[in-house]
Amino acid sequence: MTNSSAQPATLNYDEPAALSFFTTGDGVKVAYRIDGPEDRPALILSNSIATDLHMWDLQIPTLAAHFRVIRYDYRGHGGSDVPAGAYSDGRLGRDVLELMDWLGIERAHFLGLSLGGWVGQWLAIHAPERIDRLILSNTSSYLGPAENFDRSIAATLAAADMQETAETFLGNWFPKPILAENGPVVRQFRDVLLNTSRQGLAGLFAAVRDADMRRTITLIQSPTLVIAGEFDTVTSHAMGEAIANTIPGARLKTFRSVHFSNIEFAQEFGEEVVAFLDPQSI
Repeated sequence: MTNSSAQPATLNYDEPAALSFFTTGDGVKVAYRIDGPEDRPALILSNSIATDLHMWDLQIPTLAAHFRVIRYDYRGHGGSDVPAGAYSDGRLGRDVLELMDWLGIERAHFLGLSLGGWVGQWLAIHAPERIDRLILSNTSSYLGPAENFDRSIAATLAAADMQETAETFLGNWFPKPILAENGPVVRQFRDVLLNTSRQGLAGLFAAVRDADMRRTITLIQSPTLVIAGEFDTVTSHAMGEAIANTIPGARLKTFRSVHFSNIEFAQEFGEEVVAFLDPQSI
């Protein structure tokens, strides 16, 4: 596997003071951060399960030069509250709409990777008037069967800690050479995993378990770019192709990556996003 970013730069995990917070309609405090000028178009970033908003750190210098970039932590993750029970794609989507309302944003571009892609699909289906251009990266519209997630939820809640779960996630996210190097980025993602709430992770597992948008994404009218990883074993390249073939007018971009295209090909990923969202910048 070729890789143009075998040793990605260190993520900026030393900036907790930059977080802001708002409270959702059901009483959950959600953490978010804004980068970039206020007068630029809004771009919302939504990350993978078992990560926090710092997953996007490598893209921020590029994206914040063109957009007002808003990123946030899911309920149950990062600096956000951890409510009990299963979460849903609809509740995760409404969290984004309420964040937009809180910030006075009527319409925004949306970039979601992995679970963030599920949230993006839900928003473009159910709140099309709020979403301008849409980027769905390393994601799917369905990831069954449900029994697999039931087992993951039970194992997560029963485990003494997140050690085994963390190593499983890392093995799914990164190619073996990057894992073997165990560089700063891998260590930082591991630290986030080890500190992720088991209840929060189980809640988001349930959201993916119960989501199936394979038919409803035909309703999406937002201009859409689908990014897929050629070697992605979580949300396969075929899943990305299926989304691109189902959403009217969608375009497919493939990176020779595993699951985190934005880490393995950080610079190229950011440039692809800017080119799609702001064609005049080229």
